[in-house]
Amino acid sequence: MNACIHLNSEGLLQKSHGGASPRAPGTHQVLDERQFERVGERGKLAQNAAGRVRDGQSLMIDAGSTTMEFARALAHAGTRITAITNSLQVAMILGTSRDARVIMTPGHYLNAEAALIGTETCAFLRRYHVDACFLGASALNDAGVSEAVEGFADVKQTMLEQSVQRYFLIDARKFGTAHLTKVAEICDIGTLITDVRPTDALAKALEQQGVEILLP
Repeated sequence: MNACIHLNSEGLLQKSHGGASPRAPGTHQVLDERQFERVGERGKLAQNAAGRVRDGQSLMIDAGSTTMEFARALAHAGTRITAITNSLQVAMILGTSRDARVIMTPGHYLNAEAALIGTETCAFLRRYHVDACFLGASALNDAGVSEAVEGFADVKQTMLEQSVQRYFLIDARKFGTAHLTKVAEICDIGTLITDVRPTDALAKALEQQGVEILLP
């Protein structure tokens, strides 16, 4: 039983009627599963990221469990911002703060991620130019950032295009992995906010491209 609890906390089990079975390699967890895992690690990333935001800035924030923690950190700090997001959860969290002006994108609603995606979403984002974007991602290796959720890459790429400063919040568990859809080259990352310093080929690629790395 204890082993089962440990495996579930690491995201290695998937629930099923009558018990739990091992998660298939490469399987992507939906938001409801991810938001209860590695809360401490994601919280540290979020606090670090929130410390980079100044009063009066405009931001784009995408959908994901880590960016939800980032939104909580901003709301708790009472940072005065304008935030444009495709995430229902991010919008709801920031909406609790009197100091946050929240703008939601239109688009096709992806229930498993509580997010809006599609051509309407990207077209709406292109109407704005912001000071910074804060993005999560499914994977990072020496070839760049990639994404498991269909439709997310286009939204992230548009947010990158419309932002002066670029921040990716990616924990070390995602290092050295890749998913189907490419989001960004290493040179497009800007600043990587993470919990453990990258090593090997990833560390070399980040250094060569001058990517800033922020650790707790």
